[in-house]
Amino acid sequence: MAPHLSIVVPAWNEQDRIGASLDRIRGWLERQPEPHEVLVVDDGSQDETAQRVTQAAAAWPELRLLQLPRNQGKGAATRHGVLAAQGRWILCSDADLSTPIDYAAQLLRAGERAPVVIGSRSIEGSDITRSQPPHRVIMGRVFNWAARSVTPGGHADTQCGFKLYRADAARDIFSRLTISGFAFDVEVLFLAHRLGWEVLEVPVAWHNDERTTVSSLSDPPRMLVDIMRIRRRHRGLAARRDAPPVTRS
Repeated sequence: MAPHLSIVVPAWNEQDRIGASLDRIRGWLERQPEPHEVLVVDDGSQDETAQRVTQAAAAWPELRLLQLPRNQGKGAATRHGVLAAQGRWILCSDADLSTPIDYAAQLLRAGERAPVVIGSRSIEGSDITRSQPPHRVIMGRVFNWAARSVTPGGHADTQCGFKLYRADAARDIFSRLTISGFAFDVEVLFLAHRLGWEVLEVPVAWHNDERTTVSSLSDPPRMLVDIMRIRRRHRGLAARRDAPPVTRS
């Protein structure tokens, strides 16, 4: 029987957080009646991330470790996990669980209305329990402004690491993904709209973890360059005429 839900967790050098995060994910899943699977994609970690996941999987048959041979970026790791997932719904979550896993239930309910559901920290109803430092807030606003030039519909938050996809939409989108780094979320939303998949933005809670793997110096310029490449890379992809606008819950 195919799992109802696949949870994909990209991970790079997460040995200090992955164990506790997997415990919380497992605790939530054990309260759900539907079959599930969890895929941790080790993005070429240089620490003991893979070993920690392997230890957890020894007593949890629904947990799988996927490994990339070298560090390729969050987008590449997420794409690898999504295309390997077997569930009818695929949830992508950051390894630090900045959005608590319990919010998966809210996204699954919203999935009755749209095949792509994205968590948002920037719309009414969201709950920021610990904000980012000021320089990261400014960086995020600049990046979101640039992202809006590419993604139609005016997404309030493209970068929240908590998104749900119906399996057919996920494969349609991620099979075309080209960006390996952190800007992949923008390409995902661009493709969703270009391919005609409705996107629903819902509020979630978010707790900033200062142990982020995003570099304030090297990653923002790379992400902005990636955004500028998105339209060019997909210029041969004809838009589906019935592409609906983004909606918010």
